[in-house]
Amino acid sequence: MQKVLTSSVLSVLLLFSLVGTLFLGAFQMSFLEVWDAISLAISGEGSAKTFLIVNIRLPRILIAGLVGAGLSISGAAIQGLFRNPLADPSLIGVTSGAMLFAVLSIVLLGTVLAPLAEFFQQASLMIFAFIGGLITTNIVYWLSKRNGKTYVMTMLLAGIAITALAGAITGFFIYSSDDQQLRDITFWSLGSFSGANWTQVAIAAPIIIGGSLLLQQYSKALNAILLGEKEAIYLGFEVEKIKTQIIFLTALIVGVCIAISGIIGFVGLVIPHFLRLVKGSDYRYLMRNSALLGAVFLMLTDTIARTIIAPAELPIGIITALIGAPFFLWLLMRTENV
Repeated sequence: MQKVLTSSVLSVLLLFSLVGTLFLGAFQMSFLEVWDAISLAISGEGSAKTFLIVNIRLPRILIAGLVGAGLSISGAAIQGLFRNPLADPSLIGVTSGAMLFAVLSIVLLGTVLAPLAEFFQQASLMIFAFIGGLITTNIVYWLSKRNGKTYVMTMLLAGIAITALAGAITGFFIYSSDDQQLRDITFWSLGSFSGANWTQVAIAAPIIIGGSLLLQQYSKALNAILLGEKEAIYLGFEVEKIKTQIIFLTALIVGVCIAISGIIGFVGLVIPHFLRLVKGSDYRYLMRNSALLGAVFLMLTDTIARTIIAPAELPIGIITALIGAPFFLWLLMRTENV
């Protein structure tokens, strides 16, 4: 298994997933139909199939891959920073903050700013969720910093407290919402790529890819931090600066992912943990492979979500939980060192 899950093999698997998922959906298409649709798009001509492939399926598949890669590599970085394979990005408050501000956006646009709701709702939801994730992460980071030093255990406890507080405020606004707002909140909280478009790809791609490449640069530092912070300092790493930069990059990547897709659980937890059991904890490979496998995983699970009850679709968060939770329990049963 260790030889199978190499970066080159995962890259090929990612390419096959990207191409293969183009054929699948509520409307099945053959290879020739997909090829003809793409050829027409390149030549500047159009058809219903061209619109389906180029403007609906392809941006959705790319967004799924980007979000999967971003959540997975962020999960790997957080696990290394906390030196805990059970950690995930929600521990630094980004998920709860994004959820709170998304709910604020839905409720406020449905009441206070009702006349502007139809025009601004989708854009404001993404903006609010992204800002909310950054705000709560900064609060958690500020609470964990003393005398110029960041205490990881304090950050963990602060993250739990902020998550609980944000959850309580979110619950209050959910209780105050009407039926339509409640449906919007529920659908967003379960995650979906149904609104994916090329504008989202253009926004998300440079942030997620750029942030992931920057996180990869800290792989050697994370290997050193696994030995302990003092040992990492002795090896010449500026641990405090590295922790700050990793937290910022993680909050940025996960904030963008949540803003685009909603809450998608288990990806940032299960993918790095699985690769760690299979390939070991060398972050030079774990970070890169987590991004590749995470992209493949969300591409495939999104394909299941949009085909299993076609022409309707399931929120992808349901699929990832149904797959991730039992799989994670199986992983826990296979290892004693978690």
